[in-house]
Amino acid sequence: MQFNREFIEQGNLQSLDELVADDFYNHTAVPGVSKGRDGMLHFLQDILRAGFPDLKVEILEQVAERDLVTTRKKITGTHTGKILGIAPSHRTVTINIMDFVRLRNGQYIEHWGVSNFGEVIAELRAGS
Repeated sequence: MQFNREFIEQGNLQSLDELVADDFYNHTAVPGVSKGRDGMLHFLQDILRAGFPDLKVEILEQVAERDLVTTRKKITGTHTGKILGIAPSHRTVTINIMDFVRLRNGQYIEHWGVSNFGEVIAELRAGS
């Protein structure tokens, strides 16, 4: 919850430092984005939050077992900023996400995920 509220919603970089290990590896990073911690920061700050500055995270389900946390969540936001070259449309979007995160000493060390982010971007492109 802390990562979603403090880092994704609020952009709190201190939370990133506390919760994501230096050797973090994102197995499903967006093509062209680093699979490391710097790529996560770039995607969330420079792409997602830039396009949808008012984004909110809603945790729908979350299960933890051993060192793995699985979360089904949705991110909603209004397209009031430029994202991937698409001018603001002022449309509200919903990004549905399933995240799988491996932890070590309370920090994210690995991530796998699926989302409809590509579909959301395609719809925004089609509507512009």
